[in-house]
Amino acid sequence: MKLSKIFKNGLIKDNPIFVQLIGMCSVLAVTTSAKNGLAMGLAVTGVLVGSNVVISLLRKVIPDKIRIPAFIVVIATFVTIVEMFMKAYAQDLYNELGIFIPLIVVNCIILARAEAFASKNNVLASAVDGLGMGLGYTMALLILGSLREILGAGSIFDKMLFGANFEPALIFIMPPGAFILLGILIAIFNNIRKKKESTTEA
Repeated sequence: MKLSKIFKNGLIKDNPIFVQLIGMCSVLAVTTSAKNGLAMGLAVTGVLVGSNVVISLLRKVIPDKIRIPAFIVVIATFVTIVEMFMKAYAQDLYNELGIFIPLIVVNCIILARAEAFASKNNVLASAVDGLGMGLGYTMALLILGSLREILGAGSIFDKMLFGANFEPALIFIMPPGAFILLGILIAIFNNIRKKKESTTEA
């Protein structure tokens, strides 16, 4: 498979949030703002790329019986690195994301890519797969976080967009608003994707 196709699959065709609907807990919890969504997305991308590369390198060495525990150890190592980096250089973001940073270890997306792709493919393809899936995840979080912040707070990246008369719809920065917006985004994304696929086939 071409590297460009692997990358595009992660972004669009097999987008982890809009298409596969996996790893949803953190998506709904951390996207109260665009900044939080972007930070969480980049953290997951870093872990995805790093763990995919290492698992691909070790795929012929790890015994089949212990592959899942071995994958989790590799993933946990990269999560710890990301957590320490954020603690040192982005303390405010680290405090806002809280428990969801260490919980990246059990994010379905990362373990799924390790099992389905990195354990069966070479290092370069695995790195591209991790990058594509990670950026697809980041894109989804950034879009959802931006919409929730604009509608629920009237700002984007903490900068006010509207005047003093603007009354934000607070429901959008609460869990019900996250569900509503995510449902709408999933419908729009899949509608566009299917139209493009049918156009390409025609």
